[in-house]
Amino acid sequence: MKLVAELQAAGGTAIAIGADLTDAASVAALVETIDRELGGLDVLVLNASGGMESGMAEDYAMKLNRDAQVDFLIAVRPLLASGSRIVFVTSHQAHFIKTVETMPEYLPVALSKRAGEDALRELIPSLAADGIEFVVVSGDMIEGTITATLLQRANPGAIEARKAAAGRLYNVGEFAAEVALAAVEPIPDDHTRYVGDVSDFQRS
Repeated sequence: MKLVAELQAAGGTAIAIGADLTDAASVAALVETIDRELGGLDVLVLNASGGMESGMAEDYAMKLNRDAQVDFLIAVRPLLASGSRIVFVTSHQAHFIKTVETMPEYLPVALSKRAGEDALRELIPSLAADGIEFVVVSGDMIEGTITATLLQRANPGAIEARKAAAGRLYNVGEFAAEVALAAVEPIPDDHTRYVGDVSDFQRS
């Protein structure tokens, strides 16, 4: 992979492992490889997301965005020592779905991502007891992602409209930098780090 090569060229150590988070055997193989190659994890970023792909089962979004997130954390938890941190990545549209409507095409993703966030937040007390930190990174639609592409395909003009309403949208590189910061900065009291303006979502 390009990223692995770039990290290695810069003197770092990196590996790329393919896995299907909805398949228990695939997850077990991934965890085994991480343990063998790295010996543990200091930071776990849960960034998997889906639900707008064609040809998937009706419950696919919930299986990936909620069930697989929790199951993967449980599987990889033995590799997380005290002082490690879990970063769960979501969107404003999903994080605020209980109070702010979103685009119909994105609704299954938003509902399932919020369900995943809620399920993971329920684990915070037990994680904290083991010295493991947890933080949610919530951002607006990200230009250049598959989700933005699928939304644009399903609802032409949707991303441009959201960009106009928000003033600007982060691109993949900019948002990745914010996720990286979330892995090292102090944890907010509500365990949520907001990227960009959230005024559209916090109106009473």
